[in-house]
Amino acid sequence: MGLWKQVGRFFAGGAVHTVALEEVQRMLVEADFGVAATNDTVERLSRADTVDQASLERIVALQLGAAAAPLARAPEPPTVILIFGVNGTGKTTSVAKLAKRLQTEGRSVLLAAADTFRAGATEQLKVWADRLGAPFVGASQRGDPAAVAFDAVEAATTRGIDAVLVDTAGRLHTDERLREELKKVVRVVGKRRSGAPHESLLVLDATVGQNAVRQAQAFAAAVPLTGLVITKLDGTAKGGSVVALRRAVPVPIRFLGTGETLEDLEAFDPVKFAHRLVSE
Repeated sequence: MGLWKQVGRFFAGGAVHTVALEEVQRMLVEADFGVAATNDTVERLSRADTVDQASLERIVALQLGAAAAPLARAPEPPTVILIFGVNGTGKTTSVAKLAKRLQTEGRSVLLAAADTFRAGATEQLKVWADRLGAPFVGASQRGDPAAVAFDAVEAATTRGIDAVLVDTAGRLHTDERLREELKKVVRVVGKRRSGAPHESLLVLDATVGQNAVRQAQAFAAAVPLTGLVITKLDGTAKGGSVVALRRAVPVPIRFLGTGETLEDLEAFDPVKFAHRLVSE
């Protein structure tokens, strides 16, 4: 990150000129901003009288949307939260982090392993559930994911649990069978619980750059998303993919994953993130 450290020298005295704008354009592309966000940023800079670090931060923040809203809560429990994402994004760990966050807010949670395709996915989430002291619903490998989600909502309703977090299957976003499977999960929880899913969050890996944009577009076309969770921001210097994601899909960024511990999930703040991207 640290865009200003790279391009600030081209804005000597705050002056805007062609060479400076060309350097900004090159740096933004290298930082994975994508074509749309890069062109928008450069166009806004070209209209400015002067450019400094603060003005670049404001322009970036404007493209990131609003600060994260609180997660939705069902009028009556349980609130059903579906978690989507391909394998390797940190999806299952993000489920555990979100569960921990809800517990910290005083809410009871139940974890459901509806990723019955990946070997070890159920066991991994069960370990997290045990660590959190949360009830768990799972199935054998190759079981019906929609049935797991249904049983989880049923169990939470019976036990008076406030929120159900459903970890869905994570095969490639280009897998048509996966998309149909996820649509079925959405339909089934909606039939079991009015208004469900109350949140549908897509987990994306910031280190894969523009591939994360393609994943987001594919999932958004298949299921009704309410928010994005961006992971592995502690492991990339190309945080511009977050800007590209916000431009590519009309879905707010809700959380950022910044580390390996259960506490490393922070609510998204566009001003704070823009400052980090530009200055640090």
